[in-house]
Amino acid sequence: MGSKDKYSVLLPTYNEKDNLPIIVWLLVKAFTESGHDFEIIVIDDGSPDGTLDVAKQLQTIYGDKKIVLRPREKKLGLGTAYIHGIKHATGNFVVIMDADLSHHPKFIQEFIAKQKEQDYDLVSGTRYSGSGGVFGWDLKRKIISRGANYVTQVLLRPGASDLTGSFRLYKKEVLEKLVQSCKSKGYVFQMEMIIRARQFRYTIGEVPISFVDRVYGESKLGGNEIYQFVKGLLFLFATT
Repeated sequence: MGSKDKYSVLLPTYNEKDNLPIIVWLLVKAFTESGHDFEIIVIDDGSPDGTLDVAKQLQTIYGDKKIVLRPREKKLGLGTAYIHGIKHATGNFVVIMDADLSHHPKFIQEFIAKQKEQDYDLVSGTRYSGSGGVFGWDLKRKIISRGANYVTQVLLRPGASDLTGSFRLYKKEVLEKLVQSCKSKGYVFQMEMIIRARQFRYTIGEVPISFVDRVYGESKLGGNEIYQFVKGLLFLFATT
């Protein structure tokens, strides 16, 4: 494998027109500097703010081999976005991350290096071990996120210290299997992926990352999300 590895970055977007050019530029820069082959698959869920138009402009700049557009008509959620994205991914590794700049592409090379260390099935960026940290989060969000991780770890013992994070590198076939086995929606989805990974005995590497709160736009973690999270957690606890 080695140099033949290709990394497909799945970027689900919804109203990210301000962030998309920045994240794409950072991704292209990171991959160009590290010398890894890559593609960026933008899955826009019918954003009313013109995110898709921005994506089309980026495609003319970087070329359709690097920027692949796979839009959908309306907002259909994260899980189906990944399923949709994987179908079009030509890489043997898939990176999933948020397009809102809360995840910095500079960490991807560390993910790749970590993956190669022990041929991990997946590598997860974690905010809670080593030198990782959370910037720009208010106390409430920190408590909720840490609490969510803590409660999940106590209930489900998944063997990874940041379960709600969505910055990860997967072997493509591993992600395919996990996505198909997950039933959750929204915020719980990321967590279920790690828990299923443990059930399937997949190996998990961790890389400490700093996580910056959304640069533009509203945070997606509202009261309803928290309720869904707890409900999803109890469902997983009952079924794993």
